[in-house]
Amino acid sequence: MKFNIIFLTMVTALGCMTSACKKGELDPHKPGNLVPLTVVEDPSLPNIEVNGAKLHAEAFGPPDSALLMVLHGGPGADYRYLLNCKAFAGEGFRVVFYDQRGSGLSQRFDKKTYDLNIMMEELDAVIEYYRTSPAQRVFLLGHSWGAILASQYINTFPERVDGAILCEPGGLTYAQIKDYLGRSQKYGTFSEALNDAVYFDQFLTGGENDHEILDYKMGLWASVEDSGDSPVGNEGPLPGWRAGAVVNMALFELAEKQGYDVTANLHQYTTKILFIYSENNRAYGETHAKNVSAPYPNVQLFLAEDAGHDMLSFPAGFQNCYPVILHYLNDLK
Repeated sequence: MKFNIIFLTMVTALGCMTSACKKGELDPHKPGNLVPLTVVEDPSLPNIEVNGAKLHAEAFGPPDSALLMVLHGGPGADYRYLLNCKAFAGEGFRVVFYDQRGSGLSQRFDKKTYDLNIMMEELDAVIEYYRTSPAQRVFLLGHSWGAILASQYINTFPERVDGAILCEPGGLTYAQIKDYLGRSQKYGTFSEALNDAVYFDQFLTGGENDHEILDYKMGLWASVEDSGDSPVGNEGPLPGWRAGAVVNMALFELAEKQGYDVTANLHQYTTKILFIYSENNRAYGETHAKNVSAPYPNVQLFLAEDAGHDMLSFPAGFQNCYPVILHYLNDLK
């Protein structure tokens, strides 16, 4: 098997870490040794405090302009891979990025504290934090899990959202999510990406709330989607700061146990939504896009050509999506 540069770097790093641990010099549980510090450990990072959580967050563009809330995927990713969307600040929008609780560089919590409602309530609190007047319009731009979170928010508070761009949510019901994951996470048993990701399991194990170790391992697993073995069609590795493993596990386990369906009230949301799916994601396609978006009564479907699942992160995909998103926003602004 041909080992890529990233994998060799990880092997070297692991060797150094193992050697240092034997001397008591480097503890993998200690913040900063395996993964970047959160805003709790490094308060110099841009941050806000809402709903009892310290979140990594920043905003660009005129404060009184229409809000464009950018919601990252995962659960447990971060907003770094969506920073191309800063371009909308130059078009007269207040563009807000934040790492959701337990994700990216935001504060970590015990696994039992996470649920779907607290994520939605957090989004509502972030909107209110940045909102300067009741008349300020609010748009949601959600990617993957972020598009699911956006739909959950619209399903609960339709009157608070003036428009939404949804980019390849896995599904708005748990059945749809399982269906999509069954296609998008098919890797060959001997694929290079899968072998690289699981290699480190034999060296590092973590308990339920060992955030540093679990986040590090999740970052390795997430890299599988960036490989040529993955059907999601990305052009290469995604930029990111830090994965959030515990929130990811908690929300998936809750969905498995309780089910998940955010479609009950979406028929009441008559504002047009822009629903984007990608040409190169073999696991998604037009049929799945139509099924997932069907609960919305007014949908504009858009195929992002020359792009995979992370169509907003790479040049070709973003260049194709940008004018369509901008036209949609300006029509509703």
